[in-house]
Amino acid sequence: MKPCRLIARALVLVSMLFCSSSYLSGQERQVTEAISPPDSPLLDSLLHSDARLATVVQHAAQYEVQIIYTQINRDAEQRPHFNQHNFRLNARQYFNPASLVKLPIAALALEKLNRLQRPGLTRRSPMATGASFQCQTVSPYVTSPDSDRINTVGNYIKRMLLVSDNQAYNRLYEFLGQESINSRLTQLGYPTARVIRRFAPCDTTANRHTNPIEFRNPATGKPSYQQAAAVNQQPYTFPLGHVAKGRAYQAGGKFIQRPYNFTTANYLPLQDITDILKSVLFPQAVSTAKRFQLTQNDYAFLRYYLHHTPHSSGYSLYTPSHYFDAYKKYLYYGRNRTVPTNPTLRIYNIVGMSHGYLADVAYFADASQHTEFMLSAVVYVNKDGVLNDGVYEYESIGLPFLKALGEVITRYETSRPRSVMPTLEKDFDLETIK
Repeated sequence: MKPCRLIARALVLVSMLFCSSSYLSGQERQVTEAISPPDSPLLDSLLHSDARLATVVQHAAQYEVQIIYTQINRDAEQRPHFNQHNFRLNARQYFNPASLVKLPIAALALEKLNRLQRPGLTRRSPMATGASFQCQTVSPYVTSPDSDRINTVGNYIKRMLLVSDNQAYNRLYEFLGQESINSRLTQLGYPTARVIRRFAPCDTTANRHTNPIEFRNPATGKPSYQQAAAVNQQPYTFPLGHVAKGRAYQAGGKFIQRPYNFTTANYLPLQDITDILKSVLFPQAVSTAKRFQLTQNDYAFLRYYLHHTPHSSGYSLYTPSHYFDAYKKYLYYGRNRTVPTNPTLRIYNIVGMSHGYLADVAYFADASQHTEFMLSAVVYVNKDGVLNDGVYEYESIGLPFLKALGEVITRYETSRPRSVMPTLEKDFDLETIK
């Protein structure tokens, strides 16, 4: 190897060590150093087929676009087979996952309840969260004739999946604990995923500490499980090294003239969250090692709230009009307050919106058209390059792009030939668990 290359490689290694408190594991290194998969000619053609997509597609690097379109073909036994098409997919290109992390947290919380196996401990058990360290907040027991208002794991999941509630996420992050979340994601095959922050202005030390929690048996009113405050002693690793975005940012009312540091932020590659959604919706189609340890009831519960809108869910907290039907549907509906919804189209999805990043990871199923597919996309809309100033092109560029993208793929799917038509009505009938 030439001396200049040796020096360059050494500088890269020093940079990685400077930005992380430990070496990356071999598995982490393999993922982050992997060559990005080639773009799909089919997906590239579809992206150039509609003028509404042109602004973003023609400047895809500027908008940091990543897209995964997954065709689903059923065999004679109705087993799904997946054929993935990518556009600019790159696990080394950081984007802020924002609320995308709420899906793995929801699944892991249900999984933990199953592992604990305590009498009277279910997703409907009332819970209270205490405080024992800086930045922690209290969430006491709540009694109410309206079961939707009681603090439970199930209700926190509903709030996350229906309207992307941040406090609900914080409560389940604390229930799981930072170390447990990330070690379990590694076991499931996501070694570079990092869920290490609350959605609150807590520093890295405070986010290592999680609150004391107590659950009550709803039948007896007595404690069924008590969890002491905890701290994650495991050292961090940062799979992408130092990550900085933009030219400046605002914090504490001040304008800071340097890039915003995402190095210790949450990190969830688009492929990972796509695979997590697939494992929740199609557990039998993924390897046993990648499946969450959930019951059929758990899966049905997650499917119900991944699909439903705030109003159609029947959840009493979200009856007000400001929780419109497309509140959390970016692809196809563009989060449009007035757009009418297609009564035969079901979208099971999780979204993210933060720091100029818009992301939607979804499964589309239309029983009347006999179509189904998965579509994941992220786009960055921050023209002025300033983070945390609240000035992003969500409404003018990002959401219209995602709406058009969903429509283009949906239109293509209605004409795509299939040797076996999916019997989606059967799957829809199973979606009854609230």
